[in-house]
Amino acid sequence: MRTDIFARLDREPEPPKIVAPRMSRHRIALFGGTLVFYLAIVFAVLVTSWLVALDWKVMLFRPYQQWPELHAFLDYYVVLGQRGPTAVMVACWLGWRSWRQHTLRPLLVLGTALLLLNVTVGAVKLGLGRLGPHYATQIGSAEMFAGGDIFPSGHTANAVVTWGILAYLATTPRARRYLSALSATVSLGVGLTTVYIGTHWLSDVLLGWAAGLLILLALPWFEPLIARTESWIFDVREQWRARRRAPRPALVPQDGPQPVLLPQSIAGEGAARAAVSAAPAAQVSTGVATAATGTAKATGVRARAHTAPTACPERPASAPAGSRRPPQHPEHSSRSTASPARPMTGG
Repeated sequence: MRTDIFARLDREPEPPKIVAPRMSRHRIALFGGTLVFYLAIVFAVLVTSWLVALDWKVMLFRPYQQWPELHAFLDYYVVLGQRGPTAVMVACWLGWRSWRQHTLRPLLVLGTALLLLNVTVGAVKLGLGRLGPHYATQIGSAEMFAGGDIFPSGHTANAVVTWGILAYLATTPRARRYLSALSATVSLGVGLTTVYIGTHWLSDVLLGWAAGLLILLALPWFEPLIARTESWIFDVREQWRARRRAPRPALVPQDGPQPVLLPQSIAGEGAARAAVSAAPAAQVSTGVATAATGTAKATGVRARAHTAPTACPERPASAPAGSRRPPQHPEHSSRSTASPARPMTGG
């Protein structure tokens, strides 16, 4: 007997009607406030304000030396903010959801969010070029434009986006609340862990939180593009399936089936082909010889006809007096005139 847990693993018979979030006024207000907070942190670091002084105080405090017993656990916990492992875990879960709900939207939303994360956070990292705490050269300096890539914190921003996608794609308000609290806890812990280990300044973590939240708040603007991409992928799939289901025309050989030649019959085939190719020439030569023989026979017959003596036919019986003699053959006219006339006797 099946339970409800295993029943949920079955694929739904029809795709559910999922309403994509829209850019409401509340979301726009949150996006604007987060953007102001983002720019304020960047400005505070650029002018080397009190925020930079706080960064140095936390770094010199060395939290990893104050609580060394937490170091082993936090070394594993910070993996929840690395882009590779977290993207694989979340993609597996969303891939199962895509298969179960007959939709590619979860995977497309994840891909869009990660693309925006790499472009925006990566561009700011390389553009500002801030050095990390372990590579700082002057106490109290902001360490900006020194060839680093630490500002904002990539681990923190990735934790906000990757785990926040689960709350963004939730289908019920209750699941959305629980997943929002879970993603906020994980991203907050990952950011503070990087400060504890000493790989990031405190301002790096603050900017990473703001950067990840901006991406989550901006996702509804990309929903129409995600819907068009999903529709295009399904159209291509249907065309491919129709092409596979279409009957293929049967290939009719023009010269009939060809025999399969075994390796040992190759020599015999070559000899047969040579005999077939030589047959027309032999037929031509035989025809020429036969024609020549026939010509010679005809010539001999004509020659014998001219040279052989002609047999004289028997003389007909005497005709009665007063009757006319039958006409003779032209060949015997000269002979009949040359021979004397036979006297005729009366009866």
